Formats: sequence, C-alpha cells, structure tokens
Amino acid sequence: MPVAITSPHRHGPGQPPFRPIGVRAVVHRLLTVVAAIAIAAGLVATPAHAAPSPEEIEAQIDKQWEQLEPTIEQYNKVRAQLKVNRKKSADLQKKIAPLELESALAMNRIGDLAARYYIQGPSREIGALLVSTEPDALAEQLTILNRLAAYEREQLAGVLAIRDKYNRQKQKLDALIATEIKQEAELAAKKKQIDAEIKRLTASLPKTTVKVTGCPTISGVVSSAAQTAIRVACQQVGDPYVWGAAGPDGFDCSGLTQYAYKAAGISLTHFTGAQWNEGRPVSRADARPGDLIFFYSDLHHMGLYLGNNLMVHAPRAGKPVNVLSINYMPIAGFRRVT
Repeated sequence: MPVAITSPHRHGPGQPPFRPIGVRAVVHRLLTVVAAIAIAAGLVATPAHAAPSPEEIEAQIDKQWEQLEPTIEQYNKVRAQLKVNRKKSADLQKKIAPLELESALAMNRIGDLAARYYIQGPSREIGALLVSTEPDALAEQLTILNRLAAYEREQLAGVLAIRDKYNRQKQKLDALIATEIKQEAELAAKKKQIDAEIKRLTASLPKTTVKVTGCPTISGVVSSAAQTAIRVACQQVGDPYVWGAAGPDGFDCSGLTQYAYKAAGISLTHFTGAQWNEGRPVSRADARPGDLIFFYSDLHHMGLYLGNNLMVHAPRAGKPVNVLSINYMPIAGFRRVT
C-alpha cells in the first residue's frame, strides 16, 4: 500500500485543503527535473540526424550538376560564337579601310578637277582636249569637263556601294557582338553562382587521395587520328574538371575532346552542340573507339568513346577526368570526326 506524505500544518480559512502526494509521483517529478538539468548541461545526448554519407553527397551533386551543366555549355557556345563574329568583324574592317581611302581619293580628284579648271583654268592635259576656235567653245569645254567628272563619280559610286555594303554587314555583326558580350557577362555571373554552389556541396566530402589509372587497352578499327585523340585524352585522366577550360591542366567535357583531337590535327569547337554538328552520325552498333559520344536530349555532356561501353570524359566539378561506363547517362548519339 503506497505511503502518503502529509503536511504537519492544517490549511487555514479560504485555503484549499492539502492533498497528499504519493511517493511514486514525487520520484517521477524528481527524475524529470534531473533529466532536464542533464540535457541542459550536455550530459545526455539528444537525438540527431545522421550526417549524409559521401555517396549521398555525390548523388546530390550529380543531380544538381545535371541542371547546371546546360548553363556551362551555353557559356561555351556564346564564347565560341563571339570569337567567330569578332574575327568576321575584323576581316570586314580590313576590307572597308582601303575602300574608304579609295573613296576619299576619288572625292579629292573630283574636287581638284573642278577647282583647277574654274580657278586656274584647265591643265595642259585637259587643255589639249579643250582647245577649240568655235564661238561656243566654253560650252564644249564644260561638257568635256562634266564627262570627266561623271566618270570619276561613276568610279566613286561603285567604291561607295561596296564600302556601304561592308559597313552594313559590320554594323549587324557589331550589334550581335554587343549582345553576345552581354550574354557572356550574364553567364559569367551564373558561373560564379555555380562555382559557389559546387564548392559548398563538395566541402562536405571527405578529402581522400585516389590513385587513378589511364584508359584500358583499346582494340578494334581505330584511325590514326582517333588513336592520337584517345592517347592524349587518356593522358589527362586525373586532371581536374574546370568549366570553360580546354587544357592543358584542366578541362570541361567539350574542352577535353577539343584538346584531344587538336593533337590529332582536327579542329573542333569548344561547345557540345557545335561538335555534334562537326561530326557525322554513326549508330551505337557501328560506334568505334575515338568517336564522340553525347548525352541528354540537349547534348549538354559528352565524352570520347573507348569501345566496350566505356568512355573517357571530364565529368563535373569535384570529379577529375576519368573512365566511366557510357550507360551511366542517357545517350543522345555518336559522332565521328575522323
């Protein structure tokens, strides 16, 4: 039978009667107070969420990278277009400069011709053409002068027409260049955000040193250019991913393939979409080592096919150039540039 604890004092008028408290209730209250004090002092661990494993962090980065990489390739596209258009603009300017000089000289000749006749009289050369004993000699002389000036004007008109054509083309190019410079700046700002986000995510990964190996032995029908590209790409295994880079110490996906084939004497644009168009399509069944392989419907990732369902590629920030199964991502197609 539980023992009751009672107060030695009786309750006074207007006060509620004292209720006896059981021993169990007293012990329960004491334990609650002690537990609260222990938690506050850090003596008892409170339940905590388990830290994500490196594999979980890698999966999170991979998922986010799938959304970020299209921006990277758009940045590469704008830079490639900007480079081409700047060269076109410079070439047009080279064509315009002599035309401007030629038009200025023609204008000077017309002005000089008129000035010499009306102020100083005709030169010996023109005078020989203008000698006449007829009463209307002045009118004939002016007619000849006008014909000479008309010929100069005709020549000038042809020069100005070509110059104006080039000027219009250059104005359009310069407007396009201004737009692309703006796009490049906007994408560069996004690049900073992407770099910061990847840095935040990868900061949680444990720092380890992993020995990487080159590509496996390649067998099959491989052109000499493809052999060079494969050898060069495999030499980069272990190099860091650096977006917008095309070597020699860092690469993004299209930068790696560009660098590899440049060593083989084949020029590719530093942009996945352009490289897709620079090669001819081949089926997966006919794919050979050295072919370019593209992933996702928007072609935002690519690698260099090695055969046997393997490729060498620059995967993403935080992962170096490595060899991976092509079945890791949805394949968009193969292209051959040799």
